[in-house]
Amino acid sequence: MTLPTRFDSVEAVEDFMTAPSAALVADLARAPGDIIVLGVGGKMGPTLARLAKRAAPERRVMGVARFSEPGVREALETAGVEPVAADLLDRAAIEALPKAANVVFMAGRKFGATGDVPLTWAMNVQVPAMVAEAFRESRIVAFSTGCVYPFVPVDSGGASEEVAPVPPPGDYATSCVGRERMFEYFSNRHGTPGRLFRLNYAIDMRYGVLHDIGRKVRDDEPIDLSMGHVNVIWQGDANEVALRCLAHATTPTTPINVTGPETIEVRWLAGEFGKLLGRHPKFTGTPGATGWLNDSRRMVTEFGPPAVPLARMIEWTADWLSRDMATLNKPTHYEVRDGKY
Repeated sequence: MTLPTRFDSVEAVEDFMTAPSAALVADLARAPGDIIVLGVGGKMGPTLARLAKRAAPERRVMGVARFSEPGVREALETAGVEPVAADLLDRAAIEALPKAANVVFMAGRKFGATGDVPLTWAMNVQVPAMVAEAFRESRIVAFSTGCVYPFVPVDSGGASEEVAPVPPPGDYATSCVGRERMFEYFSNRHGTPGRLFRLNYAIDMRYGVLHDIGRKVRDDEPIDLSMGHVNVIWQGDANEVALRCLAHATTPTTPINVTGPETIEVRWLAGEFGKLLGRHPKFTGTPGATGWLNDSRRMVTEFGPPAVPLARMIEWTADWLSRDMATLNKPTHYEVRDGKY
């Protein structure tokens, strides 16, 4: 893959991000049938659905959401993805959905989780249970999070899939364990093949850990070092692995950590942005000895290393920020340690 030196527009970012590799095309050929993306309206959903359509243009690719954000439905239609409006909290609406052979489950609730705890649990546990039951004859790749793990020492290389999901306190992380348990339960009960996609953290020019840190460096805002180390992966790489997991589904479902291979020091990241943006980073807080960190060796073994390296993501992000290009204004809150989002 030839990597661009910069992106001139959001359209250029998304066009690059949704260009399928030969490996993705080959893997999807091993997972025949229509593809449905549940919760397509989030940060990653539209590009994942578009990637699926470009990789398998002859197939029906559907994206399900409430479509409360203007323009998402129209953009999907333009890309050849069929938008299906539905509220996934409504059991009847789930039952009425087309029963595609391949399901990518992306629905969930994180931000605002502390403000409406019952809704958080309904979205992160009840909805997965209803989906897993309704789509028991499908392959299901269910998006999860590295937050299901406990904090691990920053020099440990991250939590592997063998580490038991026992997260620190907080309704978001705990309910995400519940989400996984629902997919595990119904996979065991019905023999549903799948994967639990533990993502930690996706990077786009418009949002993500690199965007958050780089913007603060650019704007001379202090950077909290409380969560002093992170993992990141290019969103296009994460989307590709998610779709390839359809051909690598297991029965019963099993977890896979999806992130870059590096444990990255936040202070170092800020320093790199400082060099590229001509700023002197400011800091607050003391780096913790532990963090939410994932070991991605299983992913690399199954799918190969990410196509976009960390250094290029930093360069792209710094260039994007230097031109004050579009942002989603959705901070990751990667620095949160108490689980309250």
